[in-house]
Amino acid sequence: MTTVGFVGLGNMGGPMAANLAKAGFTVKVFDLVPALIAGVEGASGAGSARDAATGVDVFVSMLPAGRHVESLYIGADGVADVLGKETLVIDCSTIDPGTARKVAGALADRGITMLDAPVSGGTAGAQNGTLTFIVGGSQAGLDRGRPLFEAMGANIYHAGDSGSGQIAKVCNNMLLAICMAGTAEALALGVRNGLDPAKLSEIMQKSSGGNWCLNVYNPWPGVQDGVASSRGYSGGFLTDLMTKDLGLALETAVSSASSIPMGSLARNLFQTHALANGAGRLDFSSIQWLYAPDLKG
Repeated sequence: MTTVGFVGLGNMGGPMAANLAKAGFTVKVFDLVPALIAGVEGASGAGSARDAATGVDVFVSMLPAGRHVESLYIGADGVADVLGKETLVIDCSTIDPGTARKVAGALADRGITMLDAPVSGGTAGAQNGTLTFIVGGSQAGLDRGRPLFEAMGANIYHAGDSGSGQIAKVCNNMLLAICMAGTAEALALGVRNGLDPAKLSEIMQKSSGGNWCLNVYNPWPGVQDGVASSRGYSGGFLTDLMTKDLGLALETAVSSASSIPMGSLARNLFQTHALANGAGRLDFSSIQWLYAPDLKG
């Protein structure tokens, strides 16, 4: 029986760990918030991150930012020295490629294989086990980790060497942000000129403007059931996290001398929205407020 240690049990990590337990893996979990540990059905709680990393076949982390990942693994109280050499490490956090490579290199010096495997699919994908994993690292490591990925997701892509998963994720989220901002802008323009948002959405869905945000994650309240916009923009993928990811895109662009004018504009829009509307802890589709402030009520 494969034993899995899992650290980071937020909106994404908690359901992911629960799906591993549901699939038959022996899972021990840790988070700085004790209530989150108790909330993972089928898993046993660990007393610390180091405890969760001790005596496991696979160790998974799902953390907010690169500094947290670096601290977890190679910080003063990091888990690197308690991980067995045969332990496969999978970091599902979305962080900068440089930190992913730095941590993977430090673990490789100890004989430990690490994959960077950020995810796409949101909280619904985490809960339903339908996430997309974008994996950077060795093919051999991916082959070892595949049973776990299949327990948590529906799509698994090998992007390339260490750090490649993070680069692909940054590109994806930059495009997602651009699409969401554009969709919200178009909907607000139509409504301001007398169109019904549901009817306009239907028209654009069947036309050349159709996109994922419009089709399955509509930002206008009441157009679609079960999405964040129809529950007060609660849950989902936080605006603060999207702003963070757009910052990572900007850092990646600077380091590679790449031009991202639309990505830079999207970052400014989401950051302005978070600050002006107090929307940092709301779903990123709440960017609709920036174009239709009357919706804020």
